[in-house]
Amino acid sequence: MPELPEVETVRRTLEPLIKDKTIKNVTVWYPKIIMGDAEQVAKQLKGKKIITVDRYGKYLLIRLSDDLTLVSHLRMEGKYRLVTPERPKQKHEHVQFEFTDGTALRYDDVRKFGRMHLVETGTERITTGIKHLGPEPNSSEFSINYFEKAMAKKKKNIKNTLLDQSVVCGLGNIYVDEVLWLSKIHPLSSAQKIPREQVKILHDNINEIMQKAIKLRGTSVHTFLDAAGTSGNYQNELKVYGHAGQPCVRCSTKLEKIKVNGRGTTICPTCQVVY
Repeated sequence: MPELPEVETVRRTLEPLIKDKTIKNVTVWYPKIIMGDAEQVAKQLKGKKIITVDRYGKYLLIRLSDDLTLVSHLRMEGKYRLVTPERPKQKHEHVQFEFTDGTALRYDDVRKFGRMHLVETGTERITTGIKHLGPEPNSSEFSINYFEKAMAKKKKNIKNTLLDQSVVCGLGNIYVDEVLWLSKIHPLSSAQKIPREQVKILHDNINEIMQKAIKLRGTSVHTFLDAAGTSGNYQNELKVYGHAGQPCVRCSTKLEKIKVNGRGTTICPTCQVVY
């Protein structure tokens, strides 16, 4: 699943492709992608101008004229690409936004898990899945004071805690493995038992890795491509994810892959301490 850095990269590459364009027509080939009545949503979008593209967590917020916002979650495999309307429909293309300038934006999703929800601008945190999200890394809301209090309330292991989007949003399996390795914390550690000084280190490492991953345009280890069809570069910086069986770059111990609540998790059994 694209995580925060990948979705931010999609936002940055998608916005210049579609900003200020007016929607001429919307074709929905797979209605379940659209929350609510797909036919009605298509009618509402007709004639609307794209103002900008924002993001919160892993959600894209396509801002439209007349105070409407199309909230898009890419889930596992969702991708946007700009084409011409005449191009034959590809197997996994499910929605097309045709513009008055002769171009079209298509949404491609192999697994069909992605969703789009048209709402009144300003109501996203009330009417969509965004209402369940916690603060983003590198935001004023994601303060060390907030994070310490959040950790103190969690009895579950730290990996599951960081994957909990209500605690901090935008992290997935890749970046959680990386921040825990960098912070020398074992993923099975109880969140509330991690010493305060380590919680501070973890907080700062989350911010640092998210910032760097965004700068390097995300991680491409499976199928991630941005709106321009380009791969990310952060996969070249990964220290543990995808490196099971290789020596830890910090202590040379062989990295191990374990399961944490069913999720494949790569760790250094020497560097990472269980609390």
